[in-house]
Amino acid sequence: MDTNQWIWTVRRQTTPAPGGLTDKGTKGKRARKVPIVEEIRPLVAQRILSAGPNPDARLFTGPRGGRISTAVLRDATHWDNVVTKLGYEHLRRHDLRHTGLTWFADAGVQVHVLRRIAGHGSLTTTQRYLHPTYTRSRRPGPRSPHTSACCAHHARYRARSS
Repeated sequence: MDTNQWIWTVRRQTTPAPGGLTDKGTKGKRARKVPIVEEIRPLVAQRILSAGPNPDARLFTGPRGGRISTAVLRDATHWDNVVTKLGYEHLRRHDLRHTGLTWFADAGVQVHVLRRIAGHGSLTTTQRYLHPTYTRSRRPGPRSPHTSACCAHHARYRARSS
């Protein structure tokens, strides 16, 4: 973690495997540079202090200090209850990657920058993550990125449910 520029270099990921979780290189075996937004920097700084001097220490851990599994993440965020309450029972956490990249694009971040943030090897892959709305593309001027991304995802889930 570069706390001068607030860039997190991700070199490994934890994934499910036979017999439990395992660590492996990132998808595509390339390190990914992730910018840390100002709003969460204090939390990240606190986690860095908690992790200690070991550069290979996990920045975020599960409730007992181990890897964060899908089940731990689902339970900690009350995912099932939240999506049911919002009426998005089909929403997966991975869909939030689509939403985040769409919001960045709506805010004017260029697609080649989004490709690097997402860790994609090609612009084509990144473009598949973007869900601009028909209304957004026809209307000039600024519009809330939350509105267009939510509209796009809402349409996607209505189509999936039909």
